[in-house]
Amino acid sequence: MANRISLNGTSYHGAGAIQEIVPEMKARGFKKAFVASDPDLVKFGVTAKVTDLLDAAQVPFTLYSDIKPNPTIANVQHGVEAFKASGADCIIAIGGGSSMDTSKAIGIIITNPEFADVRSLEGVAPTKNPCVPIIAVPTTAGTAAEVTINYVITDVEKERKFVCVDTHDMPIIAVVDPEMMSSMPKGLTACTGMDALTHAIEGYTTKGAWEMTDMFHIEAIRLIAENLRDAVANTKKGREGMALGQYIAGMGFSNVGLGIDHSMAHTLSAHYDTPHGMACAMFLPITMEFNRDYTGTKYREIARAMGVKGVDEMTQEEYRDAAIAAVKQLSKDVGIPEKNDRIREEDLDQLATDALNDACYPGNPREATKEQVIEMFRQLM
Repeated sequence: MANRISLNGTSYHGAGAIQEIVPEMKARGFKKAFVASDPDLVKFGVTAKVTDLLDAAQVPFTLYSDIKPNPTIANVQHGVEAFKASGADCIIAIGGGSSMDTSKAIGIIITNPEFADVRSLEGVAPTKNPCVPIIAVPTTAGTAAEVTINYVITDVEKERKFVCVDTHDMPIIAVVDPEMMSSMPKGLTACTGMDALTHAIEGYTTKGAWEMTDMFHIEAIRLIAENLRDAVANTKKGREGMALGQYIAGMGFSNVGLGIDHSMAHTLSAHYDTPHGMACAMFLPITMEFNRDYTGTKYREIARAMGVKGVDEMTQEEYRDAAIAAVKQLSKDVGIPEKNDRIREEDLDQLATDALNDACYPGNPREATKEQVIEMFRQLM
């Protein structure tokens, strides 16, 4: 079986990378941008760091900021109509996963109008055309949506999130500028950073993992373990390390999938509006424990990348314990809670059903029964 890698055609990294946006637009012949960004980023002037560059270069744009933290079907449909009215020929997505996921869905529907019913994009939809060209500018160090072929939409009516996987939604340019992330508050920095760590660990242990993605994931784990605490403290080094680490994690997991942590996290977020990164982080030690006997020697390399000393002298049980302990300690150090008091016993059956039906679950290295998933949810209560 052939292993596939899909990545951005172009990506820029480092402080000041946003200066490349206007030259790229002009080089590609784009005339007008549809700038998609969430209202808080607009309010606090983060979006303006990019729109000021467009203004200075006299590049016309329409600003669209009706984006929710967990983008909904209605959100996407409204965005499609706004894009049509704008006369734009490209999208600049500024923000975290929500802005980029909304932009991907809008861009796909514009060029593949037969998928206007957003639910029809769930899973691996047979779209025929690349989406509207997207220049993705992340403001969080976590989702790596700027380099992935995935996006997640919330179905409010059915209280569930669904994952869409489509190589046609890949942004043509990623602009990963740590200065765009410097205004992230501590809590958001911690949650998005732990989301990135979950991407790296699940991507490293998923069924589809192979040598090239293993290379990405181990380096991502190392960078995140070294830099997340400093990023939460808002140091320049920490921001730069996390900007790179989360992107490298995206290079890997986008191509091989994830696992049961993300399937349960999507479910927790859909039912209780728990922030996605927080949900991932809360489940990570639990799911690592669940999967430990199905991962060969990979926990040894996770422990090493997390900074654990002496792993080569450890038994298999010891290095598996050490890897899980290191993840728990990092999560604790950045302030992730261990319990979620909104989970109710009467919800557990539906939560487990939804998690097992999530698109991320099949990549998990270990099969799970509904009872086992219920027990993992119960550990957060």
